Amino acid sequence: MSLRRRWLIAVYAYMLSIPLSGQDSDPSLARAPGVQASQLLSRTIKDDWPSYNGDYTGRRFSSLTQITPQNVQHLQAQWVFHSRNAGILEVTPVVVDGIMYVTASNDAYALNAQTGQILWHYSRPVSRGLIDDASGHISRGVALLGTRLYMETDNAHLLCLDARSGNLIWDVAYADWNKNYGGTSAPLIVKDKVLVGTSGGDDGVRGFLAAFDSITGKLAWRLWTIPGPGEPGSSSWPGDSYLHGGGTTWMPGTYDPELNILYWGTSNAAPDYDDSIRPGDDLYTASLLAIDPDSGKLKWYFQFTPHDLYDYDGVETPVLVDMQYEGKPRKLLIEANRNGFIYLLDRTNGKFLSATPFAKKINWATGVDANGRPMITDLKPTPDGTLICPGVEGATNWFSPSYSEVTHLFYFLAFEGCSVYFVKPAPFEEGKEYYSTGTKHDPNGKTERVLFSFDPQTKTIAWRYPQAGNSHSWGGVMTTATGLVFFADDADFFEAADAKTGKSLWHFNTGQTLHASPMSYAVWGKQYVAIASGSDLFSFALPE
Repeated sequence: MSLRRRWLIAVYAYMLSIPLSGQDSDPSLARAPGVQASQLLSRTIKDDWPSYNGDYTGRRFSSLTQITPQNVQHLQAQWVFHSRNAGILEVTPVVVDGIMYVTASNDAYALNAQTGQILWHYSRPVSRGLIDDASGHISRGVALLGTRLYMETDNAHLLCLDARSGNLIWDVAYADWNKNYGGTSAPLIVKDKVLVGTSGGDDGVRGFLAAFDSITGKLAWRLWTIPGPGEPGSSSWPGDSYLHGGGTTWMPGTYDPELNILYWGTSNAAPDYDDSIRPGDDLYTASLLAIDPDSGKLKWYFQFTPHDLYDYDGVETPVLVDMQYEGKPRKLLIEANRNGFIYLLDRTNGKFLSATPFAKKINWATGVDANGRPMITDLKPTPDGTLICPGVEGATNWFSPSYSEVTHLFYFLAFEGCSVYFVKPAPFEEGKEYYSTGTKHDPNGKTERVLFSFDPQTKTIAWRYPQAGNSHSWGGVMTTATGLVFFADDADFFEAADAKTGKSLWHFNTGQTLHASPMSYAVWGKQYVAIASGSDLFSFALPE
């Protein structure tokens, strides 16, 4: 019996007993076949890829072993899914039981993961009047729990769909008091809650992370990343500036179930380049927040770039790794940050362990002190322009890194380049950006794209693989148990390299720029690797 036929039979069986649309608080849905909490807790990503990063650790390490360094050169495209209703795809697919779930702008699709055939399609018009990142109508994916699918819309609504049919169950607007908010992320499920953040850190919004009950859609808690008057850290935000301070949470975090700690990054302070109205460290922007997922209370924080003037968001994936470190077993957190340094933290308490520069050009700071605080230079945006390195895109950005349990190395893609930063103070206006004022590329230099491999034991770069291209790729990285690293290169190619050496082993020309991160899954014992490129989603496998 075909996969599609079995899937349809299952859907019809569920339809006989369970409502598929409208407000529905039946808790049996969360216990129905689908993604269970126990599956989300697993640290082994194999046949299924049940969440944005595969598992809670953010390692993007697949345990599948069919594709190896010896046979990867035979990898072939199996199918291509084309999205007609979206621009650039930045989605990472989620795959469960042979069904792939993807988003394209405000639409969601269920696909046969073997063939790419559409099983259902939920359609919602893109929102008008959005600005900046939200106006690109980007959606990076879904979260699943039970038979429910959750996604964010471009105008910061959280939708709950029935994953068996695509029917809408509920719709919650979670940031409707300032039109400059947007939603570009994939949600994250922790226990019985759906966690969502927003975009708009460059547009004068007040950042927050919110948790909603997965069944009812009711708000469980909201953690503001910009403290209000009288709250700890509020000294940087005089008057009503806290309402427009940035610090948005526009990428999914990671989670340690044993410690019961959620790790979530925050964006730049606003206005981006004018610090005249935000003195001090500007808490809790450009930071990593450790949060109690049950209450939403802040447990501790680590600020990568205090008083950020360079748009160095701290939303890069905080990767959770258990390993021997300096002779002791440690629970580590590794993050390659936009400011040009790779950080190692003790994730139990936030203690700073090390910061290793990886960008060749860093002039905003001379290093990081023993407490993890950057030793900044006097460079800042000026009316005439100041050359600052790394540039506005950062030394790295939101695209996913990976940690291999085979090589014990950390992999990420980076930019080598600078920008000229300008400042021109301007008041906040709803419906307009809040950069005050802007940047341009270094007129005397070219930005380079590089794949890095970092050894956290020795705190050194193991190898670097410079890319040929114009630094327009925004794709990410995934590693496998057979010693492969898959990544989006800078010449419109999806590529595989030897994870130990960085030697290129296979590439495929997608013909479009890649703005997404790869993943892997298996159906009936056959391993696939998938990545979005341009407006298409490609799936690859070995020939029969």
